[in-house]
Amino acid sequence: MKRFLFSLLVTMAFAFVQARSYDRFTVLQWNIWQEGTVVPGGYEAIVDEIVRLKPDFVTFSEVRNYHQTRFCDRIVASLKEHGQTYYSFYSDDSGLLSRYPITDSVTVFPLKDDHGSVYKMVTSFGGKEVAVYTAHLDYLNDAYYNVRGYDGSTWKEIPIPQTVCEVLEVNDRSLRDDAIRSFLAEAREDIDKGRIVILGGDFNEPSHLDWIRETKDLYDHHGLIVPWTVPLMLDNAGFADAYRVRYPDVLNYPGFTFPADNPLIAVEKLTWAPKADERDRIDYVFFYPNQQLEVEDVVIFGPKGSIVCGRREEEKSKDRFLLPQGVWPTDHKAVLVTFRLSR
Repeated sequence: MKRFLFSLLVTMAFAFVQARSYDRFTVLQWNIWQEGTVVPGGYEAIVDEIVRLKPDFVTFSEVRNYHQTRFCDRIVASLKEHGQTYYSFYSDDSGLLSRYPITDSVTVFPLKDDHGSVYKMVTSFGGKEVAVYTAHLDYLNDAYYNVRGYDGSTWKEIPIPQTVCEVLEVNDRSLRDDAIRSFLAEAREDIDKGRIVILGGDFNEPSHLDWIRETKDLYDHHGLIVPWTVPLMLDNAGFADAYRVRYPDVLNYPGFTFPADNPLIAVEKLTWAPKADERDRIDYVFFYPNQQLEVEDVVIFGPKGSIVCGRREEEKSKDRFLLPQGVWPTDHKAVLVTFRLSR
């Protein structure tokens, strides 16, 4: 009898698992370097890659709204010419695309004097409301350059800071923390409403998960273990870094997104600190975990090469790459995340 009951329970459990259905959606975080205009054929490449990958959501960084028209309006029109329907809305500096109609949009942190921006849209997917945020945070006072001996505001050589306190003093001059505080306040309302919350962006700041004891003597970290504040604030608020959820091994999976090698552009235009190893992961997709949402897969989208001390170098890591099909339109590598939402 006991054996029969055990067998019945196993059968029922298996049937329950089989009965569960899942919806998958993808989020592409992509810094497009002034809308791809720096690279010959860059804009067309952005369009072609979105047509190829068909991401459900795209969070853009370095939207500049050139050509007397809004970039997101222009890209939506270009995608329509290729038979792809996307939705977007007003944005500066950062932008959003959705394959699903937008029911609400919010300016969370408006662009002011190049100190970054955060925008939000709300849509529905798999019977759930989804709030997708995009961010391109303040690029001034980039303290991770100071660690390499470069001023993060003027990009001139300076003495290398000797303490973490010196680094964080520079970091505090930016408005990145302010932008994330605005995001967290807005996102809390979404979470309370039961929405899925996603944040993609170029934070212009490394992660506290990457500058740790094991890496303190690598990549010109100069022995410093830095609690970088933006990813740490998100971590403390309960948000998860999709890349580190999937690849917690920092040494084998560093996941560098900047500076990316681009064979169409001279090396000196791809690096702010030509004598330093400035490889970092500064492009992220964060999400608020719940029992229904999981990270199924993450890949770095872009070339394997990085610019290291003014040289082109291919990464020797175990990071998984999705290579571009042609022209690469930017000096960043993108992050493509596949989420699984159980019903």
